[in-house]
Amino acid sequence: MRLTIVGGGGFRVPLVYRALLTERAPEAEGRAAGRCTRVTLYDTDLARARVVASVLTALGADVPWAPEVRVAEGLDEALRGADFVFCAVRVGGTAGRVRDERVPLAEGVLGQETVGAGGVLYGLRTVPVALRIAERTRAVAPGAWLINFTNPAGMVTEAMSAVLGHRVIGICDSPVGLVRRAARAAGADPAAVGFGYVGLNHLGWLLSLTHQGTDLLPGLLADDAALASFEEGRLFGGAWLRALGALPNEYLHYYYFGRETLAATREAALTRGEFLDRQQSAFFAEAERAARRAPAEALALWERTRLEREETYGAEARAASGGGERDSCDLEGGGYERVALDLMRAIANDRRARLILNVRNGGAVPALPGHAIVETVCEVDAQGARPVPCISPGMAEVGLMLQVKAVERATIEAAVTGSRRAALRALSLHPLVDSPAVAARILERADLPAPA
Repeated sequence: MRLTIVGGGGFRVPLVYRALLTERAPEAEGRAAGRCTRVTLYDTDLARARVVASVLTALGADVPWAPEVRVAEGLDEALRGADFVFCAVRVGGTAGRVRDERVPLAEGVLGQETVGAGGVLYGLRTVPVALRIAERTRAVAPGAWLINFTNPAGMVTEAMSAVLGHRVIGICDSPVGLVRRAARAAGADPAAVGFGYVGLNHLGWLLSLTHQGTDLLPGLLADDAALASFEEGRLFGGAWLRALGALPNEYLHYYYFGRETLAATREAALTRGEFLDRQQSAFFAEAERAARRAPAEALALWERTRLEREETYGAEARAASGGGERDSCDLEGGGYERVALDLMRAIANDRRARLILNVRNGGAVPALPGHAIVETVCEVDAQGARPVPCISPGMAEVGLMLQVKAVERATIEAAVTGSRRAALRALSLHPLVDSPAVAARILERADLPAPA
């Protein structure tokens, strides 16, 4: 099995490679068991891709079956022969994220990578690039499966699905992290629980958590001490969670506690984008020098930088809620690499798995069109991913999903056609943008590229 990573110069790429190294030795399963034998990195910043390649080399130095690492200089070269394509690009780099966050904040509304005006701006810039990647994948590697982690993940997956159909699947680490933390808080083994989850990317709810036929969620919601033991419980608080009757994805803090989160974000010395821009610029500059001396030095530097990144993730929401430090179990890695590996294994080996993924709705949420991308529990095998029947979300949840889906659709239209009207509609309709006049000013200042 050959894996191509588009956005191969991304800081978190080593997490994917490290997950591949956890597979059992070839003699344990046989070399034809869907093992990854080659990882090809492609990035528009070739220097960054080479730095990441040096980190991967160090990670696999003592693993005899470590996948071969290559760096491709062109997209078609990278895609050719791929069985899976992992797409995790950041169009405009971290500097683009800084603008996406600061421009809305200057107008008094939330700026965030995937939520609110910042998410719309990021989508406008990213969708055209994502569509080109999808088109080249279809042309050069028509049998490949594309796994999308490019943000805004639901919106980008929906745009790509117009080209690749069911062969593009979106992933996110937030839902699996929520299930894992909730299970531990309820006293259950995360590997032994069933779960019902539905929504859009960064806009979903855990509606059930079952163990041996019993739903643990009502008891967890009634237990303030248990809720205080994990991040989402602290973020939202027991009173609000009991009123909802569900556990929301952490990103819903931006919606439910918008005033508090906006205030905390504006008071912070740096936005998240500014922090990452400084951190990653320093890392890649130093790692490039370290890699020339020895890959092991670049790996050690990456590990230190990664831990700092994980410790500060979601800091503005925790500041707004008094949520304290991140759970120690969440500092090991983002989690999305495990979802990606489980997804690839299920498809490559035709082993049925149940995962929370971004796929075509197909009736899972009757209020949404069948081809709209939703984030929900899926059964996966060699044929791909299919939503399983789920508990219907309530009217409030469906209403929020419908409004945000309308924003996603308008953003895709604007990105593809260059329509300023569609872009204004996308920004103005977002629940976290409180005025079309504000939306127009944000759009004017956003400095977005013209569509290709």
